[in-house]
This record gives sequence, C-alpha cells and structure tokens, in this order.
Amino acid sequence: MTFFGTLWTLFFVCNAHYAHSYGSETTQMLVTSVLVTTAVIFSLLFALFLRSPGEKVFVNWSWSLAGIFYMGWLLSYWVLLMNSPDWDGRDWVMLALFATFAVDTTAYFVGRAFGKHKLAPTISPGKTWEGAIGGLVGGIAAVIILALALDISMGYEKLVVIGLLVGLFAQIGDLAESGLKRSTGVKESGNLIPGHGGILDRLDSVVFTGVVVYYCLRWFVG
Repeated sequence: MTFFGTLWTLFFVCNAHYAHSYGSETTQMLVTSVLVTTAVIFSLLFALFLRSPGEKVFVNWSWSLAGIFYMGWLLSYWVLLMNSPDWDGRDWVMLALFATFAVDTTAYFVGRAFGKHKLAPTISPGKTWEGAIGGLVGGIAAVIILALALDISMGYEKLVVIGLLVGLFAQIGDLAESGLKRSTGVKESGNLIPGHGGILDRLDSVVFTGVVVYYCLRWFVG
C-alpha cells in the first residue's frame, strides 16, 4: 500500500504539472476525475488482495486513500500555482511559502508572550487564541510586504483576503497534523527552528495554503 500511495501521489503531481498543456479545463478535470476514481478502486483492491494476515482491510485502505488525497492531490496545487500562465508562478509560490512560515512564527511567539486562552486543548494544548490571532495578523502583513517586495500588482484589499486565508489555513493545517499525530500515537515532528517544528509540521502547514492561494488567484485574476 505504501508503494501504491506513493505512485498515485506522483500521478497527481504529474497531472498538475502537465495540466496547462491539456488545452482545456474540461480535459484537466476529466483526467483528475479518472485519477480520483482509479485511486479509490485500485487502493481497495490492493488492500483486499495484498494484505498481510490479520491486517485490517478497511483501516489500511482508509489511511492509504487519505494519504493519497492529503499529500498527493492537495500538494499538487503548488505545481498548478507555479505553472499557471495567468500569473507569475515563481513569485506567488515564494510569497505563499514565506507567508506560511511567517504565520507559524508569529503565532508561536505571540502565543508564548501573550497566550492565555487555549485554542484546541484536546488537539494541541500549546496553541492559544492569542497566538492564532497573531498568526492571522502575521499572514496579512507578510503577504502585503512580500507583494510589494516582489512587485506583484494587486489591490490591497485582495492581498488582505489572501493573507487572512493563508493565516487561517496554515493554522488549520497545523491542527490537522496535531490531530493525526495524536490519533496515530506519533511524537512531535521536531523543533529545529522555533515556531516551525519538524519537516512534517512544515509540510502540513503548506498543504492547505497552496490550495487557498491557487483558488484566490483563480478568483481574482481569472
């Protein structure tokens, strides 16, 4: 199942890479639909016929399918963001990444300095409402500053919306990862850089923000 999940994750990423060469959004949607459908069907077949003795089929299938969509499908939006002909993909990928890191860092330090009210104690006891608000402000500030630095032409009201959504979904990604770690008994992913944790923490923050920025630009730019 690990091999299958990795293979279909690569399929989603490759689909995103070649999406703009299909010639139409209809074709892109058709290819994506085929990938989703085959992922569901073949992952179930793999779970049924290639399972080890005593292995729980439904649990194994559910986790594999969730991993394919969570990592493969959602992360493929970063490729779509980079390759779109409608905007400068490199600038927007850079902005989205640094804004996500700014959200995490701001939330961490504001939470340490002023945090009193727990945000989600059963999922991530260290996170506070004060830190979350600080993260939202940090996201907005980072998007505006980076847009000016990269000479991105977009109205401030749209940049504020993007910054607010990046701030919100970066923290939702962190909470989602914390919930998954608790449900599977995995320890903290690491704490190499204050406010950034380990590789898994960084990956889960950017999973959602890539999707958010992509659809914001689709709405604002076309």
